[in-house]
Amino acid sequence: MGLPPLTTSSRRLLARLRDVMAGPGTPQERLDRIVRLIASDMVSEVCSVYVLRAGEVLELYATTGLRSTAIHQTRLGVGEGLVGYIASQARPLAAANAQEHPNFVFRPETGEEDYQSLLGVPILRGGRVHGVLVVQNRTHRRYTDEETETLETVAMVVAELVAGGRLMGRDERHALDGDSLLPITIHGVRLNGGLAIGEAVRHEPHLTIQRLVADDVDVELSRLEEAVAEMHGALDAMLADRKMVGEGEHRDILETYRMIAEDAGWLSRISDAIGGGLTAEAAVERVHSDTRARFRNQSDPYLRERLHDFDDLANRLLQHLLGNNGNGSMEDLPDNIILFARTMGPAALLDYDRRKLKGLVLEDGSATTHVAIVARALDIPVLGHAKDVLEKVEPFDSVIIDADNAQVLIRPEDDVHETFSATLKTRVQRMAAYASLKDVSAVTKDGIEISLNINAGLISDVDNLEETGADGIGLYRTEIPFLNLTEMPDVDKQAEIYTKIIEQADGKPVIFRTLDVGGDKNLPYWSDAGDENPAMGWRAIRVTLDRPVLLRHQLRALIRASDGRPLSIMFPMITEVAEFDAARALLDRELKLAKERGRNIPETLRVGTMLEVPALAFQMPALLKRVDFLSIGSNDLFQFLFASDRGSPRIGDRYDPLSPAGLSFLSQLVDQAGAGGVPIGLCGEMAGRPLDAMALIGIGIRNLSMTPSSIGPVKTMIRSLSQGSLERYLDTLKDVAEHSLREQLRSFARDHGVEI
Repeated sequence: MGLPPLTTSSRRLLARLRDVMAGPGTPQERLDRIVRLIASDMVSEVCSVYVLRAGEVLELYATTGLRSTAIHQTRLGVGEGLVGYIASQARPLAAANAQEHPNFVFRPETGEEDYQSLLGVPILRGGRVHGVLVVQNRTHRRYTDEETETLETVAMVVAELVAGGRLMGRDERHALDGDSLLPITIHGVRLNGGLAIGEAVRHEPHLTIQRLVADDVDVELSRLEEAVAEMHGALDAMLADRKMVGEGEHRDILETYRMIAEDAGWLSRISDAIGGGLTAEAAVERVHSDTRARFRNQSDPYLRERLHDFDDLANRLLQHLLGNNGNGSMEDLPDNIILFARTMGPAALLDYDRRKLKGLVLEDGSATTHVAIVARALDIPVLGHAKDVLEKVEPFDSVIIDADNAQVLIRPEDDVHETFSATLKTRVQRMAAYASLKDVSAVTKDGIEISLNINAGLISDVDNLEETGADGIGLYRTEIPFLNLTEMPDVDKQAEIYTKIIEQADGKPVIFRTLDVGGDKNLPYWSDAGDENPAMGWRAIRVTLDRPVLLRHQLRALIRASDGRPLSIMFPMITEVAEFDAARALLDRELKLAKERGRNIPETLRVGTMLEVPALAFQMPALLKRVDFLSIGSNDLFQFLFASDRGSPRIGDRYDPLSPAGLSFLSQLVDQAGAGGVPIGLCGEMAGRPLDAMALIGIGIRNLSMTPSSIGPVKTMIRSLSQGSLERYLDTLKDVAEHSLREQLRSFARDHGVEI
């Protein structure tokens, strides 16, 4: 449905407001003239502008109709009163009898008791609320939809003044936020590991729309058509870039993004707004503000991701309309960019020079946020959920992003900067040394060979097999494509992905873990009420056994992709043998179906399970008769074993896997698997930490799967280790009642020259 057209008087108001904005006077003087104009045009006794100040406070900045003595004195918290309610919801509010509204709060200093009706709209810019614009009348006036639309459009003009930084200077902002120039460390969530040092660049494009009212609607429609064509061409060129030619989920996301850019409904609403009398750029901004207002409070991750994509597309289209594709400003950026954003579309990240882009910090964002996936494909450190970071960082601040430890240091002291610089230099030197080991076997000094494999979830991750010299993929997370497509992938789409993985692995083994979704990894195209404790809720094999079509389609796709080649399949979060039997029965049905249809079945089929739930450890005799291999999922196993949520900052690191209890539990699993003739490995964070991996080798684990960047450090450790000496040392620690054996193991490494 299109937007209501602007009336002739409303167009005249916009033109007059434009003249005030461009005219003489201080920002306060212009704001005072603006409220008088609006009140006159909308036949309202009151027009007021409230500006959002530091501390989530809305301050009355300008008014006509209310007492002038209340200006800069009346303040309301966000959510307080009708003005605060409008700001908190980022939605318009029309009330014929405002004083009877449950959110009404009386401020005697304003003299507003004489006014009965109220219409208020948020002042929006860049997806954020910067204030509230209000008109009031003495009568019980019922404001029309057209009047609401007009006031929202007028708020766009006011936003340029309120949000443009001209009402509050930098010095005042610093006074409101006293630590803004001091060193500060902000913690977040690691989305992609790594260390980088650089200068802060805020991804907050500020595009000033100088013309709001169209002189000729047909000309504006033509401008829109031309800008859309230019934008589509730029996106096509981006997809054709040689660094993006390779297949992968990052490419799937960009393809989907390209489809959104062609969304007929979005473009139609912009055209309707132009038909109402706005310029092309004002129409884009008008529809964008309306979209953000309607979707602001959405909690559904899929809808929120779509909104982020529309944010980026609206800005991109505005750049083309305003004759600025972004290249000019990019030239002035530093050579070592640490990019800061609330969130951003995946294509926006690729606008930055990849030789300069060193890291990304997001106020929002999760591991499956589209921009984070593309950032991983570019191999830069990414930190998400860095709360309020955009309020703390200034452009070109010195910044250190330490994603491995989930923190970003803003304006660090000189000695801190020097320390991290030395660490980064050492890391670069070590990476070069690790690269030289890629063709060397991971064999201990006393001849024990260890299989080192990588964890993967993107097609592009397979390239790391060659770069690291890993023996294979010990864990391929098949859920990643499911999480980042706009609809459930069918058998053909899945088979296409799995075929590419097998072919790019070039004969090296790949273990495909079936879907581990649910819990905190909800698919965007189905709704789930959620669990109070997602890690222990409806997820992984529990989901696919309850919805067997999901699992059958995935198994069918894997069989098809193998096309007669060896295939290894692993089921996640098996809690009891009966669950494994049920999953295996579905696999057998799909094998039978493939034979009946004349398809090539796997040359060899290996079927195993993740060992993540402690209950399964007490069914090992029955389990070992059924599986071809076991893989310990250490991340989940230890949080269940210790009843310790690894996502909790208070207790996530309270219990150590290298404790007597942890190592004893693992050792028992290894002994039982060995006695049953079933190979057992471990995939999880433990495997990629050299000291932890050393302990795992000491208790008999011979197969480790880890992030690609950990292969070099772990291989270096292995080649400096005598496994026999370590095993004998661990025997002396069996009865030690310590919280952790980590320091003892570190002392062993130091005394025996093991490089950890």
